[in-house]
Amino acid sequence: MNPDSTAQATAAILESGAIMLGAALVFVTLFRRLKLGATLGYIVAGALIGPQVLGLIPDPEQLTSVTEIGIALLLFIVGLELQPSRLWRLRKDIFGLGLAQVVLCGLAISLLLYVALGISIEAALAIGLPLGLSSTAQVLPMLRSDNELNTPQGERAFSILLLQDLAIVPMITIIAAMARTPPDPSAPVGFTLALYTVLAVVGLVLVGRFILNPLFRLVGRLGERELFIVAGLFTVVGAAAVMHALHLSVALGAFVAGVMLAESPYRHELESDVEPFRSILLGLFFLSVGMLLDLGVIAARPLVVLALAAGVIVTKTLLITLLSRAFSCGWTRSFRLGLLLSQAGEFGFVLFGQATAALLITPEAAALFSAVVTLSMAATPFLMRLTDWLERREERSAAGLAGPEESPETSAIVVGYGRFGQTVAQMMMAKGIGVTLIDKKPSQIELSGTFGTKVYYGDGLRLDLLRSAGAETARVIAFCNDNEGGELTAEALRAVLEAFPQAAVMVRAYDRLHLIELDKLDLAFAERELFESAVAMGRAALRVSGIDSAEIDRVDREYRMRDCERLERQRQTGDIRAGWERAFTPDRALPDGEAENAA
Repeated sequence: MNPDSTAQATAAILESGAIMLGAALVFVTLFRRLKLGATLGYIVAGALIGPQVLGLIPDPEQLTSVTEIGIALLLFIVGLELQPSRLWRLRKDIFGLGLAQVVLCGLAISLLLYVALGISIEAALAIGLPLGLSSTAQVLPMLRSDNELNTPQGERAFSILLLQDLAIVPMITIIAAMARTPPDPSAPVGFTLALYTVLAVVGLVLVGRFILNPLFRLVGRLGERELFIVAGLFTVVGAAAVMHALHLSVALGAFVAGVMLAESPYRHELESDVEPFRSILLGLFFLSVGMLLDLGVIAARPLVVLALAAGVIVTKTLLITLLSRAFSCGWTRSFRLGLLLSQAGEFGFVLFGQATAALLITPEAAALFSAVVTLSMAATPFLMRLTDWLERREERSAAGLAGPEESPETSAIVVGYGRFGQTVAQMMMAKGIGVTLIDKKPSQIELSGTFGTKVYYGDGLRLDLLRSAGAETARVIAFCNDNEGGELTAEALRAVLEAFPQAAVMVRAYDRLHLIELDKLDLAFAERELFESAVAMGRAALRVSGIDSAEIDRVDREYRMRDCERLERQRQTGDIRAGWERAFTPDRALPDGEAENAA
C-alpha cells in the first residue's frame, strides 16, 4: 500500500474519531443535565456532524458493522444477569406476551399503512412488521440506569424485547419470500434458516458449558485481568461471528453466550470488564443513527413524518397496554410498559434495507420510515418522564405520603429507616448533620411519624428520586435497606456512584457473597450487617465459658484476620470455598496463647 495513502487513512480515522467523541461528549453531557437521556444526545450529535448538516463525517455507513458489536455487547451483559432458571421462569412472558406483542403490533401497523397510504400488502408488511419491534439498544440501558431491569416491570419489558430479537429470523424469511428479485443462493431461507438458528443456539450452549466455563476457571487461576478482558471480548465477538456467518442475529448469539456464563463465579468480573466497550460502541451506534437520518425527507414532509411516528407510538402503546393488562398487570404499569416499548427499533434500519434490496419498497420510502423510527426513539425519554411523574403521583396519593422532593436540602441521605438506618441517622443527627430519610414501606413511615420523625416515601434506588432529594449536593448517601428483594445489586449501586460522584456512598451488605459482589465498586463503606453483632456475641459466649479477657481479645483479632484473608481469596478467585483451611473447626482450634508462644 502507498505510504501516503496509509498516512491519509490514519489521519482520516483519527480526525473522524475525535469529531465523533467530541460531539458525543458535549451533547450527552448537555442532554443528561437536561434529564433527557444519553440516547437522544447521541442521536442529535450524530445528526449535527453527519452529511445532512455540517458534513464532518461524510460516510457514516462505515460505522454500521462496528456499532452492531455494541448491541451484541449489550445483550451479552444482559445475558450474564439471567441464570437459565430465571429465563425458564420468564417463559410465559417471553412466549406469551412477547409473541402476542410482535404479531399484533406488526399486523396492526401493517394494516394501518395499507389503508392510510394505499400501498401494496407486501410493502405494508415489509414496513409494518419492523415498526412493530422496539429498540433493545434504547430500552435496556434505560431500565439499567433506572435500576428497573430486575423488577417485575423490567423483566416483562425484557421478555418482550427478547422475543423481538428472536423474531428477526422469521421476519427476514418473510421479506425474502415476498422478494421481487431472485434469492441470494448463499443465504439460507425458510426451514433451513430456522434449523440453523436452533443448531447455533444448541452449539453455543455446549461450547459455553464444556469450553468457556473451563477456560474462565483457568484464566481465574492465573489472576491476569488483561486475560479476562480478552476472554470476555473473544466470547462476544466469537458468538456474534458464528451467528453472522449463518445469516442470523448477532445480538441473539451474544445473548446466548451471556446466559451460558450467568452461573459462572466470574460473571461479575466479566461484566465490569466488558461494560466500557459496550458503552462506547453503543454510543457509536446511536451516533450512526443520527448521521444516517435523512433530514431532507423530514424537511420535505414534516407533517407526514410526525403523523406516522405518532401513529406508531399510539398504536403500540394501546396494544401493549391492553396485552399487559390481559397478563394480570395493573393499568398504570401496563400503560407505562406500553410507552416504554412504543418506539420503533434499530432493527428497522436493517429490515428496511433488505426490503429495498428485495424491491418491496423504494429507497425514498426506506429513508422516510427510517426517519419515523428515529423520531419515535427520540420521543421515548419525554414519554418516560411523563409516566414517572404520573406513577410517583399515584403512589403517593394512594399512600397519602410526601415524596422526597418536599424535603429540605441536607448533606446526607439515608435510604431505609428500619432498625439499621435509625442508628446511622441518629448518630449523624447527634452532631447536627441534616439527614433526609427515605423509605418505601408506608407502615414504617407512619410508625416513625408517631415519634415525630419525618420520613419521605419512595424507592431510594431510583436516580430521579435521589435527585429530587438533593443527592447532587449530598456528601453522604447511606443505603441501609435490608436487601430483602435483592435490589442492592452492584449494577444499581454503580449507577448511583456514576450519577453522584461527589457523594460518599455507603452500603449495608447482606452477607459475604453480597460483599464480594460489591467489591469492584468504589464505595466509601460496606460491611456485613450482622458481622459486628455476631463477633460481640461470640466474645460474650467465650466470657461465660471461663476464657480470660486477654485470650478473648486474641481470639477476636485472630478470627478477624483469618476472615479477612478468606474474604480476599474469595474475591480473587470467585470461589466461595477458597481459604476454608483458615477457618476454625473442631479439629482446627486456636492454641492457647502460652502454648503457642512455647512452641
